Formats: sequence, C-alpha cells, structure tokens
Amino acid sequence: MIAYVCGEVADVLESSVIVDVGGVGYEVGTTARVCGQLTGVKEKVKLHTWLQVKEDGLQLFGFLRKDDLRVFRLLLGVSGIGPKGAMALLSVMEADELRFAVATGDAKAISRAPGIGLKTAQRLIIDLKDKLKLEDALGHLAEAEEEGALPVSEDTSARGEAIQALRALGYSQTDAQAAVRAAGDVKGLDTEEILRRALRQMRL
Repeated sequence: MIAYVCGEVADVLESSVIVDVGGVGYEVGTTARVCGQLTGVKEKVKLHTWLQVKEDGLQLFGFLRKDDLRVFRLLLGVSGIGPKGAMALLSVMEADELRFAVATGDAKAISRAPGIGLKTAQRLIIDLKDKLKLEDALGHLAEAEEEGALPVSEDTSARGEAIQALRALGYSQTDAQAAVRAAGDVKGLDTEEILRRALRQMRL
C-alpha cells in the first residue's frame, strides 16, 4: 500500500495531479477542490493516498488531509458508490459538510453531487450515520479556532457553538442566528442537537 506521495507538483489536470517524486511522475486522482488549491508547478505537496487495484491497472487517489482520505474510504463502503462517485461527492462537499448532511438526514444536499442519486444518498446516510459523527466536525471547528483559521466565539454556550458551526459552513452570522432561533426552545440541549435542529431549518 502507498500511504502517501510527497514531492513537487509537475502538472495539474482536470481531476488529477502529477507529482514528481525523485524524477518519477505519479498521477494521483483527486477532487476538484484539491486541483484548485494546487495551481503552482514545483509546489511542494504531500497527498495521503489510496491505491485501487484493478485487472486493467492501478490507480492512486489522494488528498491533502488524512481526514478526507478516511471519509473517502468510508464512502467506498457504501453500495453504489465507487471511487469516481466518492471523488465527485468530496468535490462539492467538504468532509465536515458531509458529516453535517448525514447527521441531519439531508439526502437532497448529498444528491447534488454528479452521479449520486437520491436513493444512493439515502443509503449513504443509513450506512454512515454511525461512522461520520457530528462531534468530529465540531472538534475540527474547535481546532480551527485554536489555529486562528476561524474567529473565536465569545459565546461558549451550546447555542453559541451551534451558531459558530453554521458560520464555519459558510452561513452568515444573521442567517445562523435566525436558524438557531427558529429551532425553538433549545434550553438544556447540547450543541449537536441544536445544530441538527438549526440545519433542518436551513433546509426548509
């Protein structure tokens, strides 16, 4: 198994990147998000990889983050989703966005990915609801705050943390606050439950 590929970017294609490792060019299939980030030739890069072995050849798939690779491998365990479908899904949704969608049962959001129909999205939610956990996404949010990638919220209540999580998903402060208010009486609820209710309001 090739755990990762580390070298210089030699070329960026539509759905893959060529990485020069000691004079050998490895073509690594990846998401549109990663291709968009790797625009500079000779840029140093490390891709965490998974090797697909088929009768007609080998294919490497890679990601900048280990978490994305982990989610990719979980997606491959869902009936009807192969490497192409998993890549398409992770091109339109980040790993944590997928966690939120699974936690709230948002099959419509998942089915927006090319090649992922509504039935496949519903099956994905059933298969991965115990594997893609919302608390992991909230943990990543806390790490981003500590690293300065996100502004630290002064409201450390469960309600405040839910609003901050919605901000991390790209919602405005106003929309996030409105969704939490629309979630009803959230007194005594933990962050995950408030977030689930707020996201349901966002999908209405």
